[in-house]
Amino acid sequence: MKFSRLIFFLTVTLSGTVAGLSSDDSILDRVRNRELGKIYETGSDGAKLDPKRIINSSNSFLKEKEPEMTAEEYAIYEKVVSSLSSNPEFALKLLEAMMGDKEAPSPAFEFILANVYYSAGQIDKAEARYLSAVKHFPSFIRAWTNLGVLYYSADKYAAAQPCFSKAVTLGDHEPATLGLLGYCLERGGNVVGAEMAYMQALAGDPDNAVWMEGLLRVYIQGKQYGRAESLVKTLIKLQPTKAEFWLAHANILLADNRKLEAIIMLEASVGAGIAGQNELNLLGDLYAEQGFNVEAADIYQKIFAATPDVGERKLLHFAQVLIASGRLPQAEEVLARLKTGLTPAGRLIYLQDRADLLAARRQWAEARKELQELLQTAPLNGPALLSLGRTYANEDDLIHAAFAFESAYQISDSTYRASLELANLELQIRHYDKCVEYLQKALSIEKTDAVQDYLVRVKTLIGKNG
Repeated sequence: MKFSRLIFFLTVTLSGTVAGLSSDDSILDRVRNRELGKIYETGSDGAKLDPKRIINSSNSFLKEKEPEMTAEEYAIYEKVVSSLSSNPEFALKLLEAMMGDKEAPSPAFEFILANVYYSAGQIDKAEARYLSAVKHFPSFIRAWTNLGVLYYSADKYAAAQPCFSKAVTLGDHEPATLGLLGYCLERGGNVVGAEMAYMQALAGDPDNAVWMEGLLRVYIQGKQYGRAESLVKTLIKLQPTKAEFWLAHANILLADNRKLEAIIMLEASVGAGIAGQNELNLLGDLYAEQGFNVEAADIYQKIFAATPDVGERKLLHFAQVLIASGRLPQAEEVLARLKTGLTPAGRLIYLQDRADLLAARRQWAEARKELQELLQTAPLNGPALLSLGRTYANEDDLIHAAFAFESAYQISDSTYRASLELANLELQIRHYDKCVEYLQKALSIEKTDAVQDYLVRVKTLIGKNG
């Protein structure tokens, strides 16, 4: 039996997304903490564009490629250019004074004014000036780039993408612009365009981990696992202490159905002292799925030592799987690791697991002791009441079995199973009408062919004995 906790990780071949690399909830779905020349700053949410640096460094003009200011505008510009970065509020007041003239400002002057508005946090005004600048001078490269930066910084990727595209078309081949374009295309679902943009960005900045991660996401989404593996190996070489990349590599191997190689990769991360909880979780689940029970238990024990609540759940669930698959000595060894240090909720599951283990060995009285201890703490625990009833039923103590099943019947989460158990008891003592009632109750909760056939057969018995 495959270890059920692996379901989450092994759906990658159906979804096309490797666990841990989803576009919404993983380390690789955001632009990460990286240094990109002088245009990025780091923060807790990942690599963040520092638009002010781009804006403030874009106040010089490209001769013959961008619009020129009027003589009057340039005179003002010369006075305030030194203050644009250090004192944007003062510069803004001087520049706005120019707007009182009847003559419309030049696109170049609007560009400068937009930069200052942006530095001063007046985003709406900055957007309006950039839009006006590109409207009156459509080939204004840096106005397109800065407008894209403005939208990108506001997470308006759909609006930013055509701005970056226009800038690139006009000749902006800076790696940062191409990388930002790639990210916007990726967010918009254009994986082909995103791949091309990321590759061009990396051509100019080959060691940039941010764009490598973007390209990695694109490869994974397109199930290009060979390329993805090569890229993630490079990322591991560049930043070997980043556990996320080791996990990404393992999941790429899983997507390619190379489970043993994934185990080796994760073990290497453990040996190097890099593996975190996610890596340990996956490694333990893989060991369990492959039947390496001792190794799985050891990994879960590591998790238990570091994060007791998570490790507790892992070990208890692993014990349940071992019991269900008949590997009782191994289950007992796992449970022995959990005698102390359990949470109150974990203690209840532990007692249930112990009872299930003893019941599997047909030690009914011993199983009841565990269940009775559980029920003293949680008297309305439906699974425990059902298990208690089965211990009595297996010893033909139908009165006590019926009492336990009827108690479970009153609990909504266990009514269905209790109905079937009570139906079996009533059939055993030939109370066919009562058996029918319980089967009908079960079918009202969940309709299955097996229970429906069971009901038909019991009704046949009623007809024969009517």
